[in-house]
Amino acid sequence: MEKIEAIFYIEGLSNDKKALESAIENIVNELKGETLVEVKDVHVEDIIENEDELLKYSGVVEAKVVGTFGELVKAVLKYGPAIVEILSPGKLELDSKELMKVLGEVALVMGKLMNRFGSLAAYPDLSDVPEPRIGYSREEIESMILDDRFIRYRIVIEVSGKDKESIEKTMKKALSIEGCLINVLAVEGSEEAGEFKGLLAVELLSTFETLFQLVGKYAPVAISIIEPEIIDVTAGELQNALTDIGGFVNELTSRPVKRALMSDG
Repeated sequence: MEKIEAIFYIEGLSNDKKALESAIENIVNELKGETLVEVKDVHVEDIIENEDELLKYSGVVEAKVVGTFGELVKAVLKYGPAIVEILSPGKLELDSKELMKVLGEVALVMGKLMNRFGSLAAYPDLSDVPEPRIGYSREEIESMILDDRFIRYRIVIEVSGKDKESIEKTMKKALSIEGCLINVLAVEGSEEAGEFKGLLAVELLSTFETLFQLVGKYAPVAISIIEPEIIDVTAGELQNALTDIGGFVNELTSRPVKRALMSDG
């Protein structure tokens, strides 16, 4: 399997300079003993003080890493880098079965983090968002896959809300503003204690980056890629997708610290 060379920019934030120095030292030691990916080089930037920020001390660890696509994703889920820079290759070919397996790992880890720290999917008022179209012809789907490099896939997400109709309406619009085209959408479930709980099954078409974002945000309980069998991904697309996942991990794991500081203030 093709190896990918990348740089992880892992950011540390704290209100206590000594605590941050200690945390950065721990990250460096962990990277030096890492077995998920090959760590070629580790560089630590000087700690910066930002008086206006909630967490006023920040520091960055740069780690040059090499690994397969799957190994790199696992390392991103572990370290939550603020930025991932892909150095090589310029383009990657991913087998759809391999991609499904990796996305399953993303969903599992993100699901555990969300159970601990809360949801990621939050939207503004969607009342002004137009109802998206549902259903596309075979010709349209083929054009999207060949010309727009879209991926056609199915995901199943756990949902809850006031009733089935409001969940359907909200999720249609939410998926649309994420950048997805909806081919099929169905909600199944039942009402429990005045709240509807169930599963949303959708067949979607989107870019590689949007697929990754969606799995990171919603942690679906099932994922199935229908077509194409081989997915071409550029270095830029992979860079953006991994940076998004790293950002999600960071956002969730830093919530308790930020909440504590805000309540103290």
